[in-house]
Amino acid sequence: SSVSVSRVGGGRAGGGGGFGAGGGFGSRSLYNMGGSKRISYSSVGGAGGGYALGSGFGLGGAGFGARGGPGFPVCPPGGIHEVTVNQSLLAPLKLDIDPEIQKVRTHEREQIKTLNNKFASFIDKVRFLEQQNKVLETKWSLLQEQGHTVTRKSLEPLFDAYINNLRRQLDGLTGERGRLDSELRNMQDMVEDFKNK
Repeated sequence: SSVSVSRVGGGRAGGGGGFGAGGGFGSRSLYNMGGSKRISYSSVGGAGGGYALGSGFGLGGAGFGARGGPGFPVCPPGGIHEVTVNQSLLAPLKLDIDPEIQKVRTHEREQIKTLNNKFASFIDKVRFLEQQNKVLETKWSLLQEQGHTVTRKSLEPLFDAYINNLRRQLDGLTGERGRLDSELRNMQDMVEDFKNK
């Protein structure tokens, strides 16, 4: 609830001379911190006067008024509630790593390194065979251009046997490559499954 008090007063007299004074306005509010009451007070005042040979006098009236209404509390009803903290949530987490998991990961890394080394060795062998094939083709071309005394029929079986041997080696390396690729894919799948766990 709130209570307001106001006052207005004034007087005037007519005459040849005069004087006047102005009034100010002020307001005050009082809050009760323990509840929801507020009291406000305001006043307005003014005065004026004069004198003359004639006569005349006037006086203003005075008034009083009061008003009530709801106020707004500073604190919520019942005051501020106490805040509690779960101490178990503040404790540090203990994240221990299983040594068996570390062993498995180390073993997987070693296997992947071994497969990569085998695959690199296979690529080197294939490149070496390709170079040997080019060397043989070059030698064969030179022999044909020089018109060597050895007849073509005597050389063809030797080159055919050597080429067949190279092809067998290439087929064996190709099969080994397929096997290594399969092992590499299986190992990668195992690593992905382990990561998902």
